[in-house]
Amino acid sequence: MVEKRKDIIEHSPADEVVLEEKPAWLKKRLEWFSELKFGFFIHWGIYSQWDCVESWPLVKEDTWARPDSLKCWTERGKDFERFTRDYRALNATFNPVDFNSELWAEIAAAAGMKYVTFTTKHHDGFCMWDTKTTDYRITHPSCPFHKNRRADIVREVFDAFRARGLGISCYFSKSDWHTPYYWKPGVPAKTRNPNYDRYEEPKRWENFVRYVHSQIQELMSGYGKIDALWLDGGQVRPPEQDIRMDEIAAMARCYQPGLIMADRTVGGEFEDIITPEQLIPEKSMNAVWESCLTMGNSWKYVPGDRYKTVDRLIRMLVEVVSKGGNLLLGTGPDSMGNFADEAVSRLRDMGKWMAVNGEAIYSSSPVAPYREGETFFTQKDGHIYAIVFSEGGLPAEVTLKELQPAGNVPVAMLGLKESLKTEKKEGYTRIFIPVAAAKTLPSGPCTIKFMCG
Repeated sequence: MVEKRKDIIEHSPADEVVLEEKPAWLKKRLEWFSELKFGFFIHWGIYSQWDCVESWPLVKEDTWARPDSLKCWTERGKDFERFTRDYRALNATFNPVDFNSELWAEIAAAAGMKYVTFTTKHHDGFCMWDTKTTDYRITHPSCPFHKNRRADIVREVFDAFRARGLGISCYFSKSDWHTPYYWKPGVPAKTRNPNYDRYEEPKRWENFVRYVHSQIQELMSGYGKIDALWLDGGQVRPPEQDIRMDEIAAMARCYQPGLIMADRTVGGEFEDIITPEQLIPEKSMNAVWESCLTMGNSWKYVPGDRYKTVDRLIRMLVEVVSKGGNLLLGTGPDSMGNFADEAVSRLRDMGKWMAVNGEAIYSSSPVAPYREGETFFTQKDGHIYAIVFSEGGLPAEVTLKELQPAGNVPVAMLGLKESLKTEKKEGYTRIFIPVAAAKTLPSGPCTIKFMCG
């Protein structure tokens, strides 16, 4: 049996964030976010140079992150101390000279994505912006990329995506396995938690709290308009690991009025968005949520990763949206700054489908029964959208029982000018698809639009 990854934390219904309980200004912002529907999750850091997952191999107890199949692990004789030392030194060889944030933003926009979530700092503590809090950063002389005019990666990414009209979601790990204020030097760090007693060393913990506050302040004050602060590292929470989230939220929103917070897996006041990882909820949630799903098997770039087909990716998007959520689709560039050709190709094909069918996706809301067989439903502006999946291309006809067109109301298909022929029977409606539609529409499911009877 494959051990379940411990970095994937599922949410239960008890964690749902009820929109009506939020203040009016935040409710409005969350409604805006919910209308975006499709986002791009980019994991990138010094770990892109190796074939391991991001950060997690540094935790001794997380043996799942160091399987024997990892070249970077076996090359070091499966010696944990040697592996850790070499991982931490990856900043000295990180030189992504092909990095082109404008190209990244163009690819995302062409795919139909409406916002980006970028990893400013993962749990390993390496900072992808010009921070003043640590030398462990992309702009420090110890990193060869520091001489590049694009060295402040976060600024480049945020500016490029913002210029394309995409929303900005700032990923930041609360835990930090590099700073001595979280993992005390000279003491074994076996778990993802601090390796010292915070109550016996309150000054060290206070230094960590200030460290986190300072880094978030830099990001919120110096990198333009930011729409969401996406906080990872859910174990950092009260009472044992209190970093005074109320102060962080107040400070961040002082710089960024209208900021959405995602203190993921923690629950409570500062988890405005629920973020189920590597899963799609079974049903619509009474919350604002986004499913975080990977294009391949990994969040970061891994040579030879197996990417999901375009049809499967579109299906993921449609299923999530039909249940009222957003899809945050993740992958990462390689150590030089290039996304895999397969990933780019799939994103561009998704964009072709979205160019025709996006009307049924953006700003839509769920409508019961959400799904009928291989047909998924959304609604907007008084119309029902039936997104029909069919093996082997477009079907010759579609039968609807649960949600049916009103009598004498035209039935349309997105991407076609002419109305569709229908036939009403007792209890169902048959909708006929023109043979010529296959030559006009992009590959993937078709979308039928009608007013419901």
